[in-house]
Amino acid sequence: MNETLVFLLLFSAVASGWWLGRRSLSSSANSSSGPPSQYYRGLNYLLDGRPDGAVDQFISALEVNSETLETHIALGNVLRRRGEVDRAIRIHQNLLARPNLPRSQMHIAHLELARDYISAGLLDRAETLLLDLVAESDEQRDVSHQYLVEIYRSESEWQRAIEQAKALLPLRSLLRGEAQAPPLSGQPIPLQLAHFYCELAVELAKAEDLDQARGLLQDAVRIDPACARASLELGRFEAAAGNYRLAISALTRVVEQHAEFLPEAIPALRECYAALGEEKDLSAYLRSCLDEHPSTPLMIAVADDIRRDEGSDAAHTFLAERLAQAPSMRGLLRLIRIQQEEKPEAPGDSLSMLSVLLHRLIEVRPAYRCDHCGFSARHLLWFCPGCKYWGTFRTIRTAETE
Repeated sequence: MNETLVFLLLFSAVASGWWLGRRSLSSSANSSSGPPSQYYRGLNYLLDGRPDGAVDQFISALEVNSETLETHIALGNVLRRRGEVDRAIRIHQNLLARPNLPRSQMHIAHLELARDYISAGLLDRAETLLLDLVAESDEQRDVSHQYLVEIYRSESEWQRAIEQAKALLPLRSLLRGEAQAPPLSGQPIPLQLAHFYCELAVELAKAEDLDQARGLLQDAVRIDPACARASLELGRFEAAAGNYRLAISALTRVVEQHAEFLPEAIPALRECYAALGEEKDLSAYLRSCLDEHPSTPLMIAVADDIRRDEGSDAAHTFLAERLAQAPSMRGLLRLIRIQQEEKPEAPGDSLSMLSVLLHRLIEVRPAYRCDHCGFSARHLLWFCPGCKYWGTFRTIRTAETE
């Protein structure tokens, strides 16, 4: 829709609002005299191709009362969506300056003004308004909590984000890990809350507060049992603390939560099993996972174990058979490097050149993609910068990327 059509709609909306505002005053002399001069001046601006002036005049012409509130709100929303946040702010501030509006409608104007401030990047002002609404308005409390979650998430204020998200959950969901609350920004609240716990846990771990970080990760798994990220982080923390059995328990839980993330756990699993002297148990576990959940990273991990236990020829044979069934560039690169390790060649030889070329091709290709918006990345991200969703990145499963 082009700009002229937009303002024709605005003109119609303001005309309706003006008529509604004047209808109750039809017995007075002023109401019988027709629209005010600002109204016609706004129409002239619109017809002359000066939409900015038209908006200003329409705002001046439209009386504020309970019957015209929706028109003001609609006009402000249109301006905010068009990027004219300053005008939207002026409209909603004008509403709040009218003491004759009912309390519930004042709360609506407060919420719209907070949305204006968020669009303008004035998050501190928006936060103040939203906290007031949480305290004063039953009708606007939940939506205010939601906007506060978004504000605190954007500012990495994870403790505050957790508090606001928990306020949206029924009490029983906090006690039992059950959640029937409506989605927050398109995703279940427990899913996002679990990631907030993980973010805060990572910060605390950097500050060497491992006990509190561990507790937060356990909370994350309790509130969202499918949160593989929490299990991965918890396993790494336990491994770093020397609690290898606890680490293995957390890391192997990833298969039940989301098997695609198991390769992320392999380095920590190797550390734990090596410390316990049980490397062969890990090899057997990875083989069983590969049979149930085949992927290139798992195939390479199993091949490395075979090479360690049975030699390069056995690893070469294993990779060749697997690649014949499911070709992948990463698998082929690992096969070539096994051959190079056994029979070193000069840098200019064919295998060396092929290895270098394959490595370059793999490195420049994205390995992960958000399954909600399609945003691609070379490394695993837990938060998508494109659609602002949590936990939506998945491995790109093609021969070129794997």
